[in-house]
Amino acid sequence: MKKLVQVVLLLLLSLSIKAQDWKTDFNIAKQIAASENKPIILVFQGSDWCAPCIKLDHEIWSSEAFKKYAEAHFVMLQADFPRKKKNALPKEQAEANGKLFETYNKNGIFPFVVVMDSKGKVFGETSYKKTTPEKYIKELLAFIK
Repeated sequence: MKKLVQVVLLLLLSLSIKAQDWKTDFNIAKQIAASENKPIILVFQGSDWCAPCIKLDHEIWSSEAFKKYAEAHFVMLQADFPRKKKNALPKEQAEANGKLFETYNKNGIFPFVVVMDSKGKVFGETSYKKTTPEKYIKELLAFIK
């Protein structure tokens, strides 16, 4: 019984932790970016095979500092390319990610971060860096100015 209570409490705690609000539909991301006057941060990642992608997620995207800032200032768009069958995306999502890849990631870099406006005009590009969330935010903002 004690273990059950611990599991339930752990589950409730994990649900209360706010996750990054990732969009996966480019058109929806553009609409939100236009209506809220925010840039889009498009992230190409291989969530189940790319070590730098996983580090970027743990060190930057999942940090409280980045999540809090991003919620107010960015539209976060994820284009994931998992390799394991158990993590396969629905066909429509995989095709949509492929189109984004063809347009914005012609060199096939992972992870690859593209900062753009609501029309898809690219301001700048970056990738994984061993840095703090605050410094990463400053780098993203430098592309916009």
